[in-house]
Amino acid sequence: MKWKLPSLVFALAAAVNAAALGNAGAAIREPLPQHVQAAQLAASILKRFPYRPIAFDAAASERIFERYIKALDPQKIIFIQPDLDAFREARRTLGEETEQGNLSVPFRIFSAYAKRASERLGYARTLLREEFDFAGDERFHIDRERAPFAATDDEVHDLWRKRVKNDWLELKLAGKDAQAIRAELDRKYARLARRIEDTNSNSVFQLYMDAVATAVDPHTDYFAPVEAANFDISMKLSLSGIGAVLQDTGDYVTVREIMPGSPAALSALKAGDRISAVGQGEDGPMVHVSGMRLEEVVELIRGPEKTAVRLDVTPAVDSPDKKPERLTLARGKISVEQQAAKKTVISTGEGAGLKRVGVISLPAFYQDFDARRKGDKDFRSATRDVHRLLVELKAEKVDGILIDLRNNGGGSLEEAVALTGLFVGSGPVVQERNAQGIVRVDTSVASQAVWDGPLGILINRASASASEIFAAAIQDYGRGTILGEQSFGKGTVQTIVDLDKIAQNEQPQLGELKMTIAQFFRINGGTTQLRGVTPDIAFPPMSDLERIGESSYDNALPWAQVKPVMHGDMHAPDSVVTELKRRHALRIAQDKDFQSLVAEMAEVRERGIKQGVTLNEAERLKERRRREARMQSAPPDASASGTGNDIWLLESIRIVGESAELLGAARKAPRTAAMAGGENPGS
Repeated sequence: MKWKLPSLVFALAAAVNAAALGNAGAAIREPLPQHVQAAQLAASILKRFPYRPIAFDAAASERIFERYIKALDPQKIIFIQPDLDAFREARRTLGEETEQGNLSVPFRIFSAYAKRASERLGYARTLLREEFDFAGDERFHIDRERAPFAATDDEVHDLWRKRVKNDWLELKLAGKDAQAIRAELDRKYARLARRIEDTNSNSVFQLYMDAVATAVDPHTDYFAPVEAANFDISMKLSLSGIGAVLQDTGDYVTVREIMPGSPAALSALKAGDRISAVGQGEDGPMVHVSGMRLEEVVELIRGPEKTAVRLDVTPAVDSPDKKPERLTLARGKISVEQQAAKKTVISTGEGAGLKRVGVISLPAFYQDFDARRKGDKDFRSATRDVHRLLVELKAEKVDGILIDLRNNGGGSLEEAVALTGLFVGSGPVVQERNAQGIVRVDTSVASQAVWDGPLGILINRASASASEIFAAAIQDYGRGTILGEQSFGKGTVQTIVDLDKIAQNEQPQLGELKMTIAQFFRINGGTTQLRGVTPDIAFPPMSDLERIGESSYDNALPWAQVKPVMHGDMHAPDSVVTELKRRHALRIAQDKDFQSLVAEMAEVRERGIKQGVTLNEAERLKERRRREARMQSAPPDASASGTGNDIWLLESIRIVGESAELLGAARKAPRTAAMAGGENPGS
């Protein structure tokens, strides 16, 4: 929700130049007047109003410089170290100059980048005239994010030689001949060169201000007017698409996130998958998107509701040289109905130990805000839907409940608080501390719990924000068992600041800031920030915890603590938890399917990051066949949809069933209220 922040407007209005500023008249790649005004206004806000304000000093300037260079050259294959050394003095004054509206250095840096990129891509195209030897033992490191910059042109040329060789080998293994490979790669490199050449001053400013904003914290962003409009579209879900958030990873357009209930979520598309081509309708020509601007790819995928779009996709678990799969999706808007919680009942155990577990899959903490605002008493919400499902499951006499929160990125805080009340009744759920240090406690007002029986909460690394608030509260009360892997660790609150409203501009010229203004804390006093929620029973991680989650950001807000608040104690006896852990460990150690999947995910994380990929054709083929054989022998890895094929889900159901067995058919009444002091082991 956009906050008007009237105090912010009054505090800054006097400092804003109210003169109308046009969009034309400046040369390409030179800062325009509105850029100067937007930079000054954004800097003034970021210095005073965020949860963690930034001082535009030398240290902040270094952070801004590093983020700007990373945005331009994330794989460190364009610049060489002497290029960066040329800005040694300027990089320590970027912050101060941004406050003053002096944007000459970032524009000079981009000019140096564009010149170098033209040289590198020109060199890559000359390499296409050569023949490559794929019999050696060379390796190519696709991910160079943590590698140093090359010291010389010769070193960076060798990186490009391996890069082109790898691109060639991928296409060769996909079944293309030399002539087709040469033509396709030449088009790809030429398109990349044109993309950089066509970058205008607005795009340069957006890139730079992104670096300024993210120097504050990972969730602070700047949106230029066009970007702000796209952000509003995505928040309102008012333009049809497939419901996938994309990112440009250099060589590929990659799926970063799948929106719950979207056409993408209902397809085989997964986060991490690489999109190589897009086609319109059932039979339109496939357009190769490698080298295209990300916004151009997004425009190809967007379109009228109910029309078809075709994607050539290489799954994240496969090598890029594997032939892409072609997926056909029907564009559509995401509705509350599509995001709605769903239930199923699955039996576990045998004989006298047979238990029936109700599984509720919750993809988001949703609420139909429009219907509620219009006064509709029957508006849809996550809490209302789960309440109804719990009543139905109780009528079906299930022995336990499992709430599946995997890939649930959050949503309404109000819903997270209310949902907690369905299991604990009334009581505190989460604390919020704002930039002034004032702490507020959000409390469930439910008169009593709807379900007081055995409960499990399944989370993964993509469970974030509101999911973490709910899971943490259940854990702090001891109301249920948290299962899976460590959650994302996003424990902060953001708001949108419209710079044009502060400047009193009638037309959008300056853009918007998304700014962190508060932090969440558990009722035990610890925060979900950075550390997320640690499961009571941890499954072997399927995600790369070093590269995914809040802890992967080098400037994330630190873990912190406030005073705990009084809350009920519903913990099961220690002997029950100990026995559940013992049974789980024994079971997965003997489960070949579980171990096979763990090994496969470990290989995916390792491949191309630490060891790189081989440029030996025979070895590459051998690796691919080994992976394919393992995938064929492994069990199906369904998404968090509640199907019985997902081994994480099945193991969680077993644990909930055993909880019912160990605790008895009914949950014991809560013990006397107690003050939870210090940090819960699950924090």
